[in-house]
Amino acid sequence: MDAPNPKRPCHDPSVRSSVSLHHIAPGFNQSSVDTTISSFLSLSSDLPLFSSPLSIACSFDRVLDKVDGSDHDRFLDRTLQLASLLYNSTKRCIRKRATLQNSISWPLLPELTTKVFSMLDTKSLMQASVCCTMFNKCAMNRVCYSHIDLTRAAKNVDNGVVFIMIHRAGKELRSLKLGCVSSRSVFMLTRSCLAPLTFNHGFAGGLLRSLHLYNLILVPGKSLCAVLSVCPNLTDLKITGFVSGDKVNPVEHLALITRNCRLIEHLFLENCRVADPATSSTVLEFVDNCPNLSSVTLLQFGVTDAIARTIIMGFHQLKYINLSGTYGISGCFLRDLGVSGRDSPLQTLLLGDCYHLKEREVLLFLNSILAGDFKSILYIDISSQHGLVSDGGIATFEPKFPIEELKKQKPSLTFVAIFPALSSSSSSSSELYSDDTSSSESSYYSYGEDEEEDEDDS
Repeated sequence: MDAPNPKRPCHDPSVRSSVSLHHIAPGFNQSSVDTTISSFLSLSSDLPLFSSPLSIACSFDRVLDKVDGSDHDRFLDRTLQLASLLYNSTKRCIRKRATLQNSISWPLLPELTTKVFSMLDTKSLMQASVCCTMFNKCAMNRVCYSHIDLTRAAKNVDNGVVFIMIHRAGKELRSLKLGCVSSRSVFMLTRSCLAPLTFNHGFAGGLLRSLHLYNLILVPGKSLCAVLSVCPNLTDLKITGFVSGDKVNPVEHLALITRNCRLIEHLFLENCRVADPATSSTVLEFVDNCPNLSSVTLLQFGVTDAIARTIIMGFHQLKYINLSGTYGISGCFLRDLGVSGRDSPLQTLLLGDCYHLKEREVLLFLNSILAGDFKSILYIDISSQHGLVSDGGIATFEPKFPIEELKKQKPSLTFVAIFPALSSSSSSSSELYSDDTSSSESSYYSYGEDEEEDEDDS
């Protein structure tokens, strides 16, 4: 390398320091520098640092005061650089010493520590990683990012954070949760937040098993389908606040998003309010795409009686179905199931707040259960703020069902039908109503075990 021109100012500190060092002490090498620093640090601990004429501070002052002319500012800058280097080196050594002490005193082997960290939620893992160097090293293992949950710190998450997390997980990624569960307006990621799953021919998404997206803006809907196309091992898919920028009917998304995810067992889609019917071929494709589906939730979705019938009859392993908030269902699909439902594995049926659900159809369904159909059914909920549609076409809030017969013949069945009370006097009309309806705004039919269904864990 050419020697620097002495007539031209040099702005590179490393070059400037080496030139100065060579000018002051020709023949200096790295060993000489190490010896000089060691001698400086080996000064007697009895030597005062300040105040005394023999203190180190006074020595610095005298040396710097002897430098005159243009070299004075340069020496001052050089002294500040050396002080900064000494300070940073000291901090690094302290961290290394603390890491060594932690390694000695920490009771678990690094492998076990990594295993423990892999069981933490993402936020706790990040907090542990900044405790010390040893924890940080263990927390950088790919296994610790197998299950990424960024919903708890949603306000502080952007695309860059998602990119980093997915990159750290790599091929170990098994579950991913993004978005804000409690709010639909605070948190918003762009559609590219899932792009890392498709990088390198789907390296990160290839073994993904669970994907939960809460209130994200993903437009157009086909971009989500492109991401899911590299997730062939997905078994659990949950999307709430489903927003699509294209004009594809929401029901048709059932076929689009499951086209390349044939192993799906649990499907949860919420907040698709368009009720236009889809073509039968689209629904049949959806059924054909997911032979292993055992749990399906379509909240506020464009589902009709025909679609519901196809879904229940088409999925031979279906145990849980939730069609709450659906406007297009009257309940006639329950009657049409007939004998085909005798050996159905269906255990849970939720039809809450279905605006057009008819009292007569529910009654016929309960009678079919008494006749021996749906032997596996354990939980039914038809609660609604709108009541049920009676034969006269008006809403009824006091439907008549064969509750006593169900109690006798199906004691394991939990049947819930909560409706707004018309008046406090109506609460005493049946022993099936709540004991406290006089002070409540609703009355209900309910018998069986008092169990709470959790849609996330269904």
